[in-house]
Amino acid sequence: MTSTPPPQLPPLEFPEDLQVEYVNLVRIAHSLSEIVFDFAQVLPGGASARVQSRVIMSPVSAKLLYRALAENLARFEAAFGEINIPGGTSLADTLFRPPERPQPK
Repeated sequence: MTSTPPPQLPPLEFPEDLQVEYVNLVRIAHSLSEIVFDFAQVLPGGASARVQSRVIMSPVSAKLLYRALAENLARFEAAFGEINIPGGTSLADTLFRPPERPQPK
């Protein structure tokens, strides 16, 4: 019995004018058909966060990204040690929570 090799991914092409941005905040929103990631940069003492990129994915693609990110973080921690989040989960809750919805009156 022979196994089927995994599908080959296409090579990535990077445009010469590609803008690489550092982000330290993401706001996530969703509808029934898509998940929106607004990646932003907030500076210490800054009054606002500047959005650097918006990525819109289908829920299936977002779940696959979630799995790939979990796998890569596990590999990273296996190689370099556990990633400690300062202050427990409050930093993650602050930086990576979905936007608050207005309460109905």
